[in-house]
Amino acid sequence: MTLGSLLLTFLKLGALTFGGSVPSWVHREIVERRGWLEDKEFLSGLTVAQVLPGANPVNIALYVGLQLAGGIGAAIAVLGMVVPAFCLILLIGWLYGAYGQSPTVHFVLGGMAAAGTGATLNMAIKVTKRLPRETRSILIAAVTFVLVGLLRLPMVPVVLVAVPVSVFWAWRTRHGNA
Repeated sequence: MTLGSLLLTFLKLGALTFGGSVPSWVHREIVERRGWLEDKEFLSGLTVAQVLPGANPVNIALYVGLQLAGGIGAAIAVLGMVVPAFCLILLIGWLYGAYGQSPTVHFVLGGMAAAGTGATLNMAIKVTKRLPRETRSILIAAVTFVLVGLLRLPMVPVVLVAVPVSVFWAWRTRHGNA
């Protein structure tokens, strides 16, 4: 991996991905296609990216760049992710302003949302299949899903409870007290 290949990869990702589909495309490119990170590393970064404030695509680019090439890698990956997206947002904003009242535009946007949801679900299924089946991890994931996804509790307080519980369980497991 070179800094140039990192920049080109994130320029491509920044230009060709959108919304909720970004993590699935980053996973495909960084983990599956290039092998720059392992599934567990990527999943850790994705978790951090989703919990931290800010745009998830920028956060995941920052994490991947940092893991691969330190601070300069983080800056390069973020630049690559942001510049194309910024230009596309300007163009799409102008087009939406000009044509946003058209039912066809709303139909296309609905299709894009569905594609993003499908891509995200695809990545989640792939990553989940590769992770070890640990009852405690599955329990924490299920409880978090119920609390945030179904009961609509804010993610930050849920994560602030789930992280210490997870760390405690992992510590107990490693020290043979489970």
